[in-house]
Amino acid sequence: MEIAEINFLEIEENHEYANILNTVLKKCFEEENLNNKNLYINIVLTNPKNIQKMNKEYRNIDKETDVLSFPMFEKDEIENIKNINKDILGDIVISIDRVKEQAQEYGHSFERELSYMAVHGFYHLMGYDHMERNDKKIMREKEENILQKLNILK
Repeated sequence: MEIAEINFLEIEENHEYANILNTVLKKCFEEENLNNKNLYINIVLTNPKNIQKMNKEYRNIDKETDVLSFPMFEKDEIENIKNINKDILGDIVISIDRVKEQAQEYGHSFERELSYMAVHGFYHLMGYDHMERNDKKIMREKEENILQKLNILK
């Protein structure tokens, strides 16, 4: 079963991006015990114009961002999912241009930055947030755990 359905919106298809995302999300599913839940994530890789449009439409924020997450379940609902049919955990939208810019800005590899965006989006789908200090600490620890286990450090 594929964990991620990857779509390219107004950017060129790239199998390397898809491979990175599938590897990272498989580890996320493994760490959060979702492998037997028959869930998948829809990922849209796009450009700044499209992510800004989505940010305005769905969050009423008229500016570009790096990643958007649209969960389908509340945090407490996820562990109780026992569906037989394939169901979507949620959508993650990533601006590839922003990934490239931020990789350079932070001195990371493109792989590390794209992986981080995927993990960050995944944990938003899982109901985690980073608005409060304690919540941010928990979310960051989970994100770093995934990246460390995959040895995606720089």
